[in-house]
Formats: sequence, C-alpha cells, structure tokens
Amino acid sequence: MGRRDLKQVLNPEKGPSTPSPARSRNTGILLIDCPDAKGIVLAVADFLYRHQANIVHADQHQDIDTRTFFMRVEWELDGFQLPVEEFTEKFSPIAGRFGMRWHLRFSATKLRMAIFASALTHCLSDLLHRQETSELRCDIPLLISNHKAGERLAQFHNIPFHFIPVSPDTKSKAEAQQLELLEQHKIDLIVLARYMQILSPQFVSKFPQGIINVHHSFLPAFSGAKPYHQAYKRGVKIIGATSHYVTDVLDDGPIIEQDVLRVSHRDQPDDLPRKGRDLEKIVLARAVRWHLEHRILVYGNKTVIFD
Repeated sequence: MGRRDLKQVLNPEKGPSTPSPARSRNTGILLIDCPDAKGIVLAVADFLYRHQANIVHADQHQDIDTRTFFMRVEWELDGFQLPVEEFTEKFSPIAGRFGMRWHLRFSATKLRMAIFASALTHCLSDLLHRQETSELRCDIPLLISNHKAGERLAQFHNIPFHFIPVSPDTKSKAEAQQLELLEQHKIDLIVLARYMQILSPQFVSKFPQGIINVHHSFLPAFSGAKPYHQAYKRGVKIIGATSHYVTDVLDDGPIIEQDVLRVSHRDQPDDLPRKGRDLEKIVLARAVRWHLEHRILVYGNKTVIFD
C-alpha cells in the first residue's frame, strides 16, 4: 500500500456529484490467491469480523487443475476498527499460515490512468466519455499519441495531449519521452486505445500487469497485424475483439475480456473493421473498469474476473 493509497483512505476525496450507492462507499478490498485448503474463507471472514468489518461483497473461485484458491472480499471502512496502517502486521499471520499472495486496495483511491492512442479514435473517445460520466472512476492526467487525430478530443475533455511521433529510428527516444511523462504524472495504469505500436520489453517491464491493450480479433486467432484482413481471407463467420494485459510476447498476455459478432459472406473487407469497432470499445471499457475496481487476479497467463 503506497502513501497515496493511505492518504486517500484516511481522507477520502469527494466522489462525482451524483454517485451511485456502490460508488459512494468507502471500502477496503482484499484480493487473495493461495494453495487451496480448508478454512481459508472462515479465517478471512473471522479476521474481518473481529475488527468490526461489514462485508458488502465476497466472491471466490477454485482452479481445480492447479488446486489454487482465489478470493475477493470487500467491506465498508466506516466502523472498521483496525487502522489501515496496521493491516499488514495483523493480517500477516493468516497470510503466512495459508501461503497467501494478497493485495489490499481501497475504493477511495482513484488510479491514475494514461491513454495511448494512434490515428483511430473510437476507443479513445469512448473511454474519455465513460470517465467524464464517472462510469470509469479514475484520473486521466495525460493522453499520449503518435498521431494528432485525438488532440481535439483531449482538448474537449480538458486532458493534456502529448504528440510523440514514433518511427523505427526514433522508437527508443520516443519511449524514453513517454516513460518520463508517465513517471512525472505517477501513472498507475496505461491503456492502449488502438495504439498501433509495439512496446519494447524494457517499457513493458516498468508496468507489470499495468498495461491493457485491445486487439481487434478473438485471440489467439489472427494475432499480429491486420487481423480483419486475415479474417476476411479465411472466410470466418464470427469476428471478435480481445482485451488483455500486455507482456513481452505480442498479443499473448493474460486475457481479460472478449466478445464476438456474426458476419457473413456478404461482408466485404471494409465491413469487418466497421462492425468490429463497436466490439473493441465495449471489450476495452469492460477490462479497464474491472481493473479500476480491483476485480482481476492474474495467475500464470490467465485471469480470474470477480463479479
């Protein structure tokens, strides 16, 4: 837990002017994965109960093949009698007993999200609208693009726009500029909103499980460049979109969300991208929202998405 997390929990910022009941709660969120064993749920629930926690949501899952247990539990901080700065010390004995990997998050802490975009702006426009209407509860301190197509959108939403061209000869320099901006603005999450550049392994390593991409196919089918053209040549009857965390391997990171749409022999090469854009927006927005709400646990190259 960072200082910013603690500061916002102890002094939560005001939410949107018309928050939903769920959004107005100041809650703690505990994400757990560990070897499956008897008594995990009881131990966690009893720990929270002994400190007067009012649990508002709990979900769990068992991976049968690996015998791994996953849990997300959320409780109101109002009336919770364990100071958050003491949570780690008090919870560590339980975590050690069950071999837990665990993360403590707080709903009052807004993540700081940077958006990377290129010439296509449909995903960018959708994310900015959802953030402005408080569907995505985050701060967006900057937008980085290698094209100027999104500049007017950024200006409309009062978000600083940074134009950083990228070419094979300037890629290293461009990434250095980007990383400097990300560090300056203390970015927690990067969203690639159809950013048509491959990030270097050195860049990706700075944000483990902190970069979300949308790919315009139903992965693992048609990875790489021009997936709609690949799909058309193959004569598919379904096209899809996939949102995933970025890793060193292109289009191979843990999948967060996918959706599909039927197409037919009548659809021409220009029809597939047009129809697919709606899928791309929805799939990316869902993945970003789940990340912001701390509903995702990554294990191996897979994810658990809690309801």
